[in-house]
Amino acid sequence: MLLGDVNILVLENKKIRWERVITYAGTFIACLIGSGFSTGQEVLQYFSAYGYQGVLGEIVVFLLFLYVGVDFVTVGQKHQFPKGSDIYKYYCGNIVGSFYDYFSIAFIYMSYIVMIGGAGATLHQQYGIPTYVGGIIIGILGACTVIFGLEKLVNVIGKMAPVIVVLIITLGVSAILKNPQGLTKVNEVLPKLHLLKASSNWFYAAASYVGFCMLYLAAFMASMGKSSKREKDLVLGIIFGTIGFSMALLIISLGILANIEQLAGTMVPSLTLAANIHPLVAIVFSFIVIAGIYTTSVSLLWQVVARFSEEKTCKFRTLTVALATIGVFAGLKIPFDRLVNIIYVINGYVGIILLGFIIVKTIRIKLAKKPLKL
Repeated sequence: MLLGDVNILVLENKKIRWERVITYAGTFIACLIGSGFSTGQEVLQYFSAYGYQGVLGEIVVFLLFLYVGVDFVTVGQKHQFPKGSDIYKYYCGNIVGSFYDYFSIAFIYMSYIVMIGGAGATLHQQYGIPTYVGGIIIGILGACTVIFGLEKLVNVIGKMAPVIVVLIITLGVSAILKNPQGLTKVNEVLPKLHLLKASSNWFYAAASYVGFCMLYLAAFMASMGKSSKREKDLVLGIIFGTIGFSMALLIISLGILANIEQLAGTMVPSLTLAANIHPLVAIVFSFIVIAGIYTTSVSLLWQVVARFSEEKTCKFRTLTVALATIGVFAGLKIPFDRLVNIIYVINGYVGIILLGFIIVKTIRIKLAKKPLKL
């Protein structure tokens, strides 16, 4: 190979592949915009229920997602773990890491069940059809997508998520403009509503939010990092994904806050906001919510199935169908708002402990690299 050819090759490797960056950003977002976020129920319990203090919580979430997201993909790329879940042993050691390995799989599957409940609640609120219909639809779509494998999964959900985020931001802006005076009455109205809350204060709620999200981000992001050879594209993808998600979170939480009296007690607050604009908007947004649930449900189901079987095998396909079916039955037994409050909140605190291990690991690595001064 000539010297000129070598230089060209080096330059090409240094170039940012924006299509991949957007796909990685979309995949990161897709892991976060499931039934809880896209329906608005999660946003209501974790942020809007605390009034303007919830905005402080969203800042905490942005900073922590930026930190753990970049760390997950870069560690996964560097260490090339045989299984994505091996990242827990990297952070916590063999004993605690094994606990998080199995605990996270249990939680991820419970979160998949929440997605099923969210789909059922969305279609029931908007169209009055039985909740099991939405659950079955998401179960079938999720199982089919997971069977395609990780690469196809990343490509499919990575391209859908940015569109969903833009539409959610649009809904939030419209909700604020529709009732801006609602934001001036927040401190007066909130104490009277007795809303379901994720924690006793906004900071614990924000930390718990990042905690439970980490439990299904870690292994999936590590696997995504392993499959990519370009760290720059990965890191930029996580940065843009975190910015996009955080913007959507801030705006939709303010939109909910502006209309909090109307939304208290609703299963799917985002659909009510959409109906305030126009009934046709609510119909369109119901499909957006279902798309958001779908993007997260497939990543959750894939992680559980991939933990126990190899992709593209008969066992993988059989386990996918079996777990999707069980999840549909379980997800339609408990009211959706209770599913969010019980499963996410309890597991969020376990995730906070994992965050502590990650921070300690980061500090140890930094200290090990720092040269001793004589």
